[in-house]
Amino acid sequence: MSHEIQEQNDDLITINMGPHHPSTHGVLRLVIQTDGEMVKTCKPEIGYLHRSIEKIGENLEWYQFVPYTDRVDYVCSMNANLAYCLGVEALLNTKPETAVEIPLRADCIRVLFAELNRISSHLVGVGAAAMDMGAYTPFLHGITQREFINDIFEKTCGARLTYNYICIGGVMRDLHQGAEAEIRAFLDQLEPAMHSFNALITTNTIFRGRYAGVAPISREKAIAYGMVGPNLRASGVDWDLRRDRPYGIYPKLKFAVPVGGAYGGSKGVLGDCYDRYIVRLLEIVESIKICRQVLDMMPPPAEQADDPVGGYRVDVTKKLRTPPKGGIYTRVENPRGETGYYLVSDGSKMPYRLKIRTGSFTSLSIFETLVPGLMVSDVVALIGSLDIVLPEVDR
Repeated sequence: MSHEIQEQNDDLITINMGPHHPSTHGVLRLVIQTDGEMVKTCKPEIGYLHRSIEKIGENLEWYQFVPYTDRVDYVCSMNANLAYCLGVEALLNTKPETAVEIPLRADCIRVLFAELNRISSHLVGVGAAAMDMGAYTPFLHGITQREFINDIFEKTCGARLTYNYICIGGVMRDLHQGAEAEIRAFLDQLEPAMHSFNALITTNTIFRGRYAGVAPISREKAIAYGMVGPNLRASGVDWDLRRDRPYGIYPKLKFAVPVGGAYGGSKGVLGDCYDRYIVRLLEIVESIKICRQVLDMMPPPAEQADDPVGGYRVDVTKKLRTPPKGGIYTRVENPRGETGYYLVSDGSKMPYRLKIRTGSFTSLSIFETLVPGLMVSDVVALIGSLDIVLPEVDR
């Protein structure tokens, strides 16, 4: 670990953590001023991964940008694909002549894979959080389950990280043979595996002592800073786009929305690091329920890809050459919270404006206000609990 240390006139020490420090979860630089082990100020510096991805999107045809969405959040690329594709489809649906009707089977596959990717993302998030606190074994447990999901994705779309699978009009191809039985078998073994994970780390006295009561975010502060997703719900805000602004087949599904305060520990504070950890664990359980419901309602495959019920894709190539003019904003509930796309069309085959709103950016915006008064080691705990991914920040 390489740190630059500079003595200050006021007896504070400035420490650079990152941008290549493993506990910053990416190329994030933290400029920390400390008084011994106590942090006085901490300023995040971003931009080390900036790729001009939004400007790139304004110079590509609508369908060509889908692979780039994989890189917005590579930990949950299926969800990133879905957010953009739903935005383009919503734009097409503003006029009857370009409206798109997604086959029911395609809608089911989309939600099924989005929830599997949510499980995968949260397993990495909670596993990495435990590893940051010195517990390496839980991370391996999470990665093991993630590999099962990657095996399923690879058999269907040929990729294990950046999938480019969900497309405008449906999905690129139907599920591989035997996929539904394979997914059910995975879900059946995941539930007892999560019990083992909980026994290993969730109730661990050392881990709980490092997370409970650390860096709490009040309900009012979470709303004021625009927090989203599990970080918002951990502060007691009962808000989930899948339920409150539903899309796809989510209105047909039943699931609970976990919020902070579920563990009820005497040392914990609503909205602390431990709450953020617990909410993600509970969301994994709910995603298992969702996946099973989707499998039960999924219609069998049809011979034609564009069959309105059993098909997996409709051809929108001609409609995308001259889409409706205007702007539209769509948002979905991704593992790191709300991901929104603001798309402006001038009627041409390329977007006039493409703007992405992500959860990691808002999580990082509140960071500077939470750190003063923490120990240096607690800064690492805070980063892990927020579950940020830097490509979502540096766009």
